[in-house]
Amino acid sequence: MNSDLARDLDALLADLSRGRPGHAAEVDACAPTHRGGALNLVDYATLRRHDLRDLQDRLLDVGVSPLVGCEDDVEMALGAARAAVAALRGEDPAAFADREATAAARDAGEAALADHADDLLGRARHGRSGRVMVTLPSKAADDPGFVLDLAERGMDLARINCAHDDPERWEAMIAHVRAAQGAVGRRIPVSMDLAGPKLRTGPIALGAPVGRARVTREDDGTVVEPARIWLTADGVDPAVAPAPPVTRGRAPLRVRVDPEWLAARSPGDVIHVPDTRRVGRRFTVVSAGADGMLAEGQRNAWVRDGTTIDCDFGRTRVRGIPAVPRRIRVRRGDSILLTSDMEPVEPPRHGGEIRLGCALPEVVEALSVGDRVLFDDGVIAAEVTATPGDAAADGPWARLEVVRCREGGRWLGSEKGINVPGVEVATPALTDEDRRSLRFAARHADVVALSFVRTRQDVADAVTALQEAAAETGRELGLLLKVETRQAYRSLPALLLEAMRHDRVGVMIARGDLAVEMGFESLSEIPRNITLMCQAARVPVVLATQVLESLTKTGMPSRAEISDAGSAQRAECVMLNKGPYVAEAIETLDAIHSRMGRIQRKALPLMRHVDSWD
Repeated sequence: MNSDLARDLDALLADLSRGRPGHAAEVDACAPTHRGGALNLVDYATLRRHDLRDLQDRLLDVGVSPLVGCEDDVEMALGAARAAVAALRGEDPAAFADREATAAARDAGEAALADHADDLLGRARHGRSGRVMVTLPSKAADDPGFVLDLAERGMDLARINCAHDDPERWEAMIAHVRAAQGAVGRRIPVSMDLAGPKLRTGPIALGAPVGRARVTREDDGTVVEPARIWLTADGVDPAVAPAPPVTRGRAPLRVRVDPEWLAARSPGDVIHVPDTRRVGRRFTVVSAGADGMLAEGQRNAWVRDGTTIDCDFGRTRVRGIPAVPRRIRVRRGDSILLTSDMEPVEPPRHGGEIRLGCALPEVVEALSVGDRVLFDDGVIAAEVTATPGDAAADGPWARLEVVRCREGGRWLGSEKGINVPGVEVATPALTDEDRRSLRFAARHADVVALSFVRTRQDVADAVTALQEAAAETGRELGLLLKVETRQAYRSLPALLLEAMRHDRVGVMIARGDLAVEMGFESLSEIPRNITLMCQAARVPVVLATQVLESLTKTGMPSRAEISDAGSAQRAECVMLNKGPYVAEAIETLDAIHSRMGRIQRKALPLMRHVDSWD
């Protein structure tokens, strides 16, 4: 057996030697700080082309390390295993590996990764192996105290999603992060996610401008919280309109009315409000002041914009109720016509064919019969049944049949994500809008994240754009590659080699999108493979999507997500999404990582002392 092991290990070492020359130019093109990692990445990619499971079992049978932790230095790890086998055969192990050199190589790989992580993501705080990135909600632009609280609880990086808000609000958020950074006395880098090409459903025609004031009831029908209407003066800008004095229950329906009519009202007045269902509703004024008036009722009310309400024979029309966004009910077996037409569509009546626009015509054009199309994070799955063949005169289209959907159907709205697993789309990751956002980030932020990266050219374009921005501003941004597509996962070694031409680079693993693209059954394997590949490249990883999601949104974590958060410690950084309980999620993640850091380092379990086994 030992001779077979020696032969197999020699074959792997020879394969590494053969694989290196073909990538020499790519390694030389990398930034100096990344060349060692690039060479190790080439070795690791060569190694992972082999199925090593049988070899690992046989190494373990004779008491030799089964290549666990080889990512730090692949050649040295194989050499160490070969030296151990040589010793078992009575040969001189020094001919294959030097123990001190092997340990030094492993330490150098770990140190390089740690340095790159510190440079890109900031230093991990004492007692923690990783960092916490927090997605800032819109309120972070208006509330510096909120941002300071996140920093005090343990936020290490702040993330801004460029798909939301605008440069003015981004600038305010960043100013609040910088102030919080000064207050807590440590660096808090700002990362900005570029929106990328928007592969989303097109608009659906709006409904009537109708708002709803709703009561909250117990199971027996008892009203717990009344329906509320907040009335302010006509002409007040909705963006600066005063907030209603309500701290619990449902948000009030907000309307604007004639200022003179409003000024004549006082607490105790009864307002008669016509409901769109041709019934009357009564609301009693409970508070009135300079900012507005709050009225409460014991019944639900649907109120149309322009409706006349009255109180003591004084009448006014309500204004400011927006048109209702509409959705389309999708059921299994439904037919969907997916087109490049982005005009708002009407929801079908009586089960007719559903028509949907797609924001990227290239995607529709690339579809073929049999391709899968997933909507809204994969909750609706369809299959292409027909295409026009040659280019259609009125633009590309594809007819789909819904093959998977929740029993009873599912609502699908506009601006919902579309995934086309296995379909290669020739659309650049860096859009014109992204280039404008990148120029903003070059002046204000520390890192940009490239969304929907698919090809090596996508990465090359981003690196060039970063170099141009650095020449203009004198500031060099870090780069995160967001791996969220099947194409990106399969091309990861090439994408990393291209990105490593840049000094400060990392990878964000978008688990949610990857699960939709690759299948949920692969969700445990693929992020692990990406993390190990990046470890070999000595490039830091940010693990994203749905970490402590229940805790962030509801204040109560599930048992499964606590375990998931512990596994996430293998990454250099973990991203939390926005939610009302994000501050509590930061503290929980901090505690988990502080504990896990004592028993786990990357993929290597550390056997600390267990008190209960004494």
